Amino acid sequence: MRVPVIELVEIGAGGGSLARRDSMGLLKVGPQSAGAVPGPVCYGRGGTAPTVTDADLLLGYLNPDYFLGGRMRLDVEAARRAVAELGATLGLPWERVAQGISDVVNENMANMARVHAAERGRDLGRYTLVAFGGSGPVHACEVAKKLGLTRLILPLGAGVTSSVGLLGAPAAFDLVRSYVSRLEALDWARVQALFAEMETEARRLLAGAGIAGDAVTIERSVDVRYVGQGYEVTARLPDGAPGGDGHAALVAAFEAEYRRLYQRLTPGAGLEALSWRIRASGPRPPLSLRAPAPPAGRAGGTSPAEARKGARPVFVPDVRDWVTCPIYDRYRLAVGHRLAGPAVIEERESTSVLGPGARIEVDDCLNLVVTIVS
Repeated sequence: MRVPVIELVEIGAGGGSLARRDSMGLLKVGPQSAGAVPGPVCYGRGGTAPTVTDADLLLGYLNPDYFLGGRMRLDVEAARRAVAELGATLGLPWERVAQGISDVVNENMANMARVHAAERGRDLGRYTLVAFGGSGPVHACEVAKKLGLTRLILPLGAGVTSSVGLLGAPAAFDLVRSYVSRLEALDWARVQALFAEMETEARRLLAGAGIAGDAVTIERSVDVRYVGQGYEVTARLPDGAPGGDGHAALVAAFEAEYRRLYQRLTPGAGLEALSWRIRASGPRPPLSLRAPAPPAGRAGGTSPAEARKGARPVFVPDVRDWVTCPIYDRYRLAVGHRLAGPAVIEERESTSVLGPGARIEVDDCLNLVVTIVS
């Protein structure tokens, strides 16, 4: 069954990923997870096996007194006992095991990114890493270094970025109809009937969501491939139902998308269409990501120094040692502020851990834009 989806690669490397000794005596992390219930050992909710979050806590990345903005206290000693028990099976002290858990999960993420890029012929060096989720900014800097990336973006509220995306997405419906034909043999009256049928249904569905009339946007596309190929590409058609020149518009749309994906065409090869698609959407909800007014009593200072809330020992992989690292309050960092790593920046839903060589600037959406220099 084929349904419209956003392409994601699931790595199984979250904060709840369980660490264990495998049958060969090696340290493994994930894909099994403690989930939210019982969760990591440090949550104190019944978890017994060490997780990535437990290791992050022991390495100084997380503040046990400021998890969820201080609403939940983490149990450091329970996490240490669990990691030490795993260490006993590996013949290693808890410090080495915690470091190993962090490094293994970072390598898992980096390796999957390498494979995904290689399968699609992409040059990772041209990309910027965006980290979100509760644990994403904790590990992003080290993952970027493993991938040879020099730039990453850590959005404000990284722990709830997916929710922000959901709230900021327009209501939309995707419909598809199958009609397989060589392009030169297409029955354009049938194509028009399929699009009209889907548009009527999509408008009815959006009307049920309170969106009707001129507020609805219709996008048409078609899955096309060279005859004999096993995979097709989705080419967007110009606005309006296909008319007498529909063949030329379809060929042009396919060739533009195919060239974008593969950098070449196959002249003289026949084309066939497989599936015809409609995406009907309403207006995008108003969403401003510009710098909001800071919470009461937490206005940004005139310099990053005013955002500093203390220091604590943090394990820094670059030097394989513990470093007394400055800790910053994310909500006191203002647009234009600049910092240099190593640094830990805390917010309610997440923590950003940035090593030596990181140059951090706060942009006008309060993202942390990080440049990694060697």
